[in-house]
Amino acid sequence: MLNATHEELLRRAKGLDLPTQHHIDGKDEAGHGGSFAVISPRDGQTLVQVADAREAEIDLAVAAARRAFDTGPWPHLAPAERGRVLLRIAELLEERREELALTVSLEMGKPITDAYAIELRAAINTFRWYGQLADKLTDESPHTASDSLALVTREPTGVVGAVVPWNFPLTLASWKVAPALAAGCTVVLKPSESSPLSALLLGRVATDAGLPPGVLNVVTGDGPVAGRALGLHPDVDVLAFTGSTVVGRHFLRYAADSNLKRVWLELGGKSPNIVLPDAPDLEKAAATAAWGIFFNQGEMCTAPSRLLVHSSIAEQVTETVVARARELRVGDPLDPATEMGALVGDSHLGRVLEHVASGLDEGARLRVGGGRALAETGGSYLRPTVFDRVDPGMRLAREEIFGPVLSVLAFDDLDEAVRLANATEYGLAAGLWTSDLSTAHKVSRALKAGTVWVNCYEEGDLTVPFGGMKQSGNGRDKSVHAIEKYTELKTTWIQL
Repeated sequence: MLNATHEELLRRAKGLDLPTQHHIDGKDEAGHGGSFAVISPRDGQTLVQVADAREAEIDLAVAAARRAFDTGPWPHLAPAERGRVLLRIAELLEERREELALTVSLEMGKPITDAYAIELRAAINTFRWYGQLADKLTDESPHTASDSLALVTREPTGVVGAVVPWNFPLTLASWKVAPALAAGCTVVLKPSESSPLSALLLGRVATDAGLPPGVLNVVTGDGPVAGRALGLHPDVDVLAFTGSTVVGRHFLRYAADSNLKRVWLELGGKSPNIVLPDAPDLEKAAATAAWGIFFNQGEMCTAPSRLLVHSSIAEQVTETVVARARELRVGDPLDPATEMGALVGDSHLGRVLEHVASGLDEGARLRVGGGRALAETGGSYLRPTVFDRVDPGMRLAREEIFGPVLSVLAFDDLDEAVRLANATEYGLAAGLWTSDLSTAHKVSRALKAGTVWVNCYEEGDLTVPFGGMKQSGNGRDKSVHAIEKYTELKTTWIQL
């Protein structure tokens, strides 16, 4: 538990030793690419200047990862040995949990209670889970004729480039890094330039836990330079990316223009949340809808940003969501009482406000919110926002907003609900609220989404895969299936 007052957390945040250099080949590296400012969205102030990677720094990090894979011990260790290092990383993350949570709150605006209880819990559990899994993976020996022996083995692919966004900087980094390391790969991690600090600390933690030099390298820089250089690099064997669909297309082009590296994409979403009149608990369904869109300031690819409600209960459900939005406490991310913090920065806040303006222009009805909050702080705050009378052709219903903006659409029958739910280029997640078991199964099968939650939202653990369909990407994070992204299948046929 995080047991500290707002004043105590402010004091501890000021005392943090924030990293400013890349972490390459087991040590901090200043590089020669200059630096950029990391701005805290809570007050608009500069936290630190961080090393800005150019192609030279990407080359240096990839070379370290290549040496560690080709000549180092990591790929050749017994899986149990690799697992022990991952478990030690989990232990050190737990020991430094408050420091890391404060860093996440400072750099991207997440409330400290969520950073500590949810973000850090997820990162710690991910390294622990894959540490425990490492020596439990098995190969195959298919049945053949008696004069031959066939072996199907999984081998680590090589150097993995991982590019992750700012909304869950440690969780999403862990989802890439932990299974790649468990498989025996080496990694170059490039975090978002908006949230580089927690990833740099993760690099230090991994080295302190006994990870050999070069196995995990962290380089900081922007997408057009550092991300592009990583995507085009001929010594990167696999690229794993979480972020926007627009940038995901760039990585596919980089792979085509370089060495045809495999590219795994976890992209955007415009997730529907369907509430039927027979929902087991309408109050819970509405409260969960409100929580889902306002959690993490709405900056979630799985955010249930389209609330699809049967017309007979639409006003009742919408009123409950609106009431929750009005009472939600927006404030300083370092205040334990804050329920919704700051958006990641002013430029992103501006893009979200453009979507709000488009909703008003296109005729949707604004029920609550719609404007900035706490402007006097210098931070990037937005009031929780709800629109109803949204038409499926409006930008509000079609485009990923990535902010605390909910669109309510009414439907009259189940077929219409499914059509509305699937009327999007995305296919990441969906929710469904019903008491009928047959309806739950039929609708879940009909929804084009990688995850469907029934009578809940954002539930699950590391045993289940996560990823999307359509333009929400390919491949899966989490679970045993994530290992598939970082291994190659080899067949060995032996004539006896």
